[in-house]
Amino acid sequence: MDTPRTRWAKTVDGASIAYQDLGSGPSTLVCAFGHVTHLEIDWEWPANVAFMRRLSRNMRVLNFDKRGTGMSDRLAAAPSLEVQMDDIRAVMDAAGVERAALLGTGSGGPQLAAVYAATHPDRTLALFIYGWLYDKRTPENPLGYTEDELEEELRTLLPHWGEEEHAEDYVRSWMPFERVDAPGLGEYFAKAARYARTPTSHEAFARMWLETDVRGLLPTIHVPTFFVTKVPDSELRRKWRATLDYYLSVMACARLLEVPGLVDPIVGDPEALVSAVESAIASVQHEEAVLDRKLATVVFTDIVGSTRKATEIGDHGWADLLKRHDLAVRTMLARYRGTEVKTMGDGFLATFDGPARAVKCAQGICEAVKPLGLEVRAGCHTGEIKLMGEGGADVGGIAVHIGARVSALAGPSEVLVSSTVKDLVAGSGLVFQDRGEHQLKGVPEKWRLYSATG
Repeated sequence: MDTPRTRWAKTVDGASIAYQDLGSGPSTLVCAFGHVTHLEIDWEWPANVAFMRRLSRNMRVLNFDKRGTGMSDRLAAAPSLEVQMDDIRAVMDAAGVERAALLGTGSGGPQLAAVYAATHPDRTLALFIYGWLYDKRTPENPLGYTEDELEEELRTLLPHWGEEEHAEDYVRSWMPFERVDAPGLGEYFAKAARYARTPTSHEAFARMWLETDVRGLLPTIHVPTFFVTKVPDSELRRKWRATLDYYLSVMACARLLEVPGLVDPIVGDPEALVSAVESAIASVQHEEAVLDRKLATVVFTDIVGSTRKATEIGDHGWADLLKRHDLAVRTMLARYRGTEVKTMGDGFLATFDGPARAVKCAQGICEAVKPLGLEVRAGCHTGEIKLMGEGGADVGGIAVHIGARVSALAGPSEVLVSSTVKDLVAGSGLVFQDRGEHQLKGVPEKWRLYSATG
């Protein structure tokens, strides 16, 4: 894979954010990486190349340099987390991506991804955290920095920023769980550091991240969240597990994504990490598909002889009559707490959370339109429907097809129901007449239908 083309997204405050768009697939992953990134220099390190190639094999991947870093706009001071959050939104908008999973890694990446997920749950499929959510040492975060430790690190690091002989030790300090054996890592990272940011900007970011504490917003994250970790097998990992347990205790939607054999992609094979992320995204999509289904009673109504009636009274008269019909139907839907899904010419599709109310509403509609000189037919069926469209505004599934077929068999001013509906409304006072078995077009098996007569 050649170095992907770098593009720029414009934020609401006018900043230019450099990003790359690679791969394709049914889902999109937005990567919020750490503080030393440069979109094009990163492609000079073989481990990074292998990681991005594997990551984009089955997914679309958006990678970007945070503002103040790499090829994005440089700033006089470290931007706040709120300002940086717009970097993700701008990149997604520029790429035409409405919803994506987020992967936050390194210094600042997890915090940025977490705040975005909390603020924009409608645009976040899932959240993956691989690293620290806050930098300061606390009882819940025993591996974090103290202020004195940060001062000491900055004192020794900044005078040698971008120098090869100090770079490898600094990289190793990020990865306390890894045994790093990567020849050339110091040379690569030194160059990446020089291109990513200046010593002054690095210091500003480091101080900002130490003071940034996202723990208060963790309970507000309601998207599926995965903390990527190894199975604990040392005292160091047990301390890290204590931090993870804290995250899980305050986040209802969080779970561990334990990856045996996990190695940081900057120094090792990315397969274990990427496979785990892919599987987790697939599980979320499957879970959402299940959650997008619910039990409901669908009701179809249709004006009998509408073409003949429209011909008799003309276009203007028909338009006026149709408005009065629609008002009568909507009045009944409101009375019986039905949900209008859509109109279809001279008919309605509605859903109800109770079959008895659905049947009574359909009967009410039949009666309400008679003073208008109209008759409608109606069909009802109860089953599992799939919520479709933005916000679940439309519905689909086999239950909807059955409801439409039942309605088509109804006579003028008749409410025809499936056996499922009849079996669910015992004790409601509704009376039915057996209309026999019918083969519904496009629907497996024969269905016994009943006419609601009382």
